[in-house]
Amino acid sequence: FCRNLFTRKQSARFEKQNDVGWKLFGKVPLRENSQKDPKKIQKEYEEKTGRGHRPLSPKQNVRKNLDFEPLSTTALILEDRPANLPAKPAEEAQKHRQQYEEMVVQAKKRELKEAQKRRKQLEERCKLEDSIGNAVLTWNNEILPNWETMCCSRKVRELWWQGIPPSVRGKVWSLAIGNELNITHELFDICLARAKEKWRSLSTGGAEVECEDAGFSAADREASLELIKLDISRTFPNLCIFQQGGPYHDTLHSILGAYTCYRPDVGYVQGMSFIAAVLILNLDTADAFIAFSNLLNKPCQMAFFRVDHGLMLTYFAAFEVFFEENLPKLFAHFKKNNLTPDIYLIDWIFTLYSKSLPLDLACRVWDVFCRDGEEFLFRTALGILKLFEDILTKMDFIHIAQFLTKLPEDLPSEEFFASIAAIQMQSRNKKWAQV
Repeated sequence: FCRNLFTRKQSARFEKQNDVGWKLFGKVPLRENSQKDPKKIQKEYEEKTGRGHRPLSPKQNVRKNLDFEPLSTTALILEDRPANLPAKPAEEAQKHRQQYEEMVVQAKKRELKEAQKRRKQLEERCKLEDSIGNAVLTWNNEILPNWETMCCSRKVRELWWQGIPPSVRGKVWSLAIGNELNITHELFDICLARAKEKWRSLSTGGAEVECEDAGFSAADREASLELIKLDISRTFPNLCIFQQGGPYHDTLHSILGAYTCYRPDVGYVQGMSFIAAVLILNLDTADAFIAFSNLLNKPCQMAFFRVDHGLMLTYFAAFEVFFEENLPKLFAHFKKNNLTPDIYLIDWIFTLYSKSLPLDLACRVWDVFCRDGEEFLFRTALGILKLFEDILTKMDFIHIAQFLTKLPEDLPSEEFFASIAAIQMQSRNKKWAQV
């Protein structure tokens, strides 16, 4: 009884589903049409839906059996149209086939060109790595052990111009800058301890500090220790290594703080953080402080950082002599627009180009600066003006100032140094120092 009841229920459910299914397709149930011819049923369906039956081409028969429709440009060009659309004319089909073949040829050419470009870049990179490796061996085995006798030789100067390998750059800079101030690691520790004590005093209220600082002259800028924190966050922000929490934040803070205690008459001046940061990237902390202190003690840097207006004007006047000598057309354009050297030179000299140029290019400028001294700083400035002479001569005062303040980031190093090499630092048989 149960089995018969279950069978009847299943049969009724099937019939109900069958009725629903046929209604969805717009047909009467099969049981009511069981006596009709299947061909008549097909004909009635085609008349009702408006789809006429016509024989399919071999390609359409093949495509009918596919589970998907191709979506590529090949399908759009080479495949026949769907059955419900008019067939392609033979001329159109041939035109599409030719277009597709042309696209394939162009794609292959692009791939070949990109492959050649990658191969060339790889060859240049390998060549550069080989030259750097050979230069490292030369510096370590020949030049550094015999520094005093070889540093001024023609071979070393030419190798110097090509750029010092990063692995030996710190050693060469230390030797080239020297240590005329005879600063020791112990002196650095003493200055750093004093700076930390000063920071603690500033953080506890500052009443005593104000009284203590009141006795110093205006040139005494130990109170500028607090200002260092503000500038550290602006130093190479893209690197994210000198900012709060970065690996070199405390190191940079320590060197700048120690220097303000070592030279309270100079104190901290904006731009120093970039110089110290470049040295930190190439030297240990104490050695970076020694190089930093001796570097700022050079006549040109001391004139700018102590804001010696008379000496700064002397440097600007000497620069204009060589500017007019090398780039007379641009010099006249700058004069016409009342663009004086201080507008762009101060920022370049204060940071030794480390803020204005890409870091790798700035380090190469530092390389030759350590070799040639302050003269190369002004020669580099003229090289920049020469490189962009055609652009600058078409600008007015505002656009020139904006351009020179923010130089392009994609400067090609070889063109840049070729432009510097073309500058003659001699005017009327007088060299830079004589002028």
